[in-house]
Amino acid sequence: MSKYEILDKEKHRQLRVRTGYGAALGDAAMYVMTYPMEFRDIQSCYPILFTKDPNTGGFLAAAVMGFEADQNLFLKENGWDAFYIPVMVQRQPFLIATGGEGDNEKPVVSLDLDHPRVSRDEGEALFDGEGNPTEFLNQKIALLDKLHRGLQHGRGFIETLLQHELLEQITLDIAFNDGTKKSVQGFYTIAEERLYQLKGDVLESMNQAGYLQPAFMAVASLSRLRDIIERRNQLRV
Repeated sequence: MSKYEILDKEKHRQLRVRTGYGAALGDAAMYVMTYPMEFRDIQSCYPILFTKDPNTGGFLAAAVMGFEADQNLFLKENGWDAFYIPVMVQRQPFLIATGGEGDNEKPVVSLDLDHPRVSRDEGEALFDGEGNPTEFLNQKIALLDKLHRGLQHGRGFIETLLQHELLEQITLDIAFNDGTKKSVQGFYTIAEERLYQLKGDVLESMNQAGYLQPAFMAVASLSRLRDIIERRNQLRV
């Protein structure tokens, strides 16, 4: 369970954040959420699929990292085995929350106190001796701002895909080298033929909104499925 609190320089001054990557630090996940403004980097390493948020039922874009719950095939003994790490992983254990009320609502930084990265004994300090944010915390705040803007843009992207019926369900039927088979369900992909059939005003509208290029990137990213299948094959060698 997560226990988020709005970050407070007095209350949380003594806390530290463990860096690095590993299952013990909460990185063992089959997929993480991503957003269109990140697709260029994501598609260089991970397949981009879509799935439904179990809490809201709404669609979200996902960078796929494994084929089973809690399986991240990019985790190695010495850390993360890819040159790009998704922002949703990099931002841990922080998240953007909403502070204030009514017209005074604004994004604020929150911290998951129950996250395995949070410590009092080791890791990067959040505040210096005078209570000012450290360079480490400022970097995380900048990352959260990037994430916040990206997720806002991503909502319109998903709405557009649904409006034009550009998402279709997909089942991944995979045969691994050790003879085992896996059928992965619950994902959706861009309906490639429908995407190519878009014309005129729809294409122009998607392009102007910054949605067209990410849609094609999501299609192209499916070639990365071969990469993670090979990573899974290597586990049993």
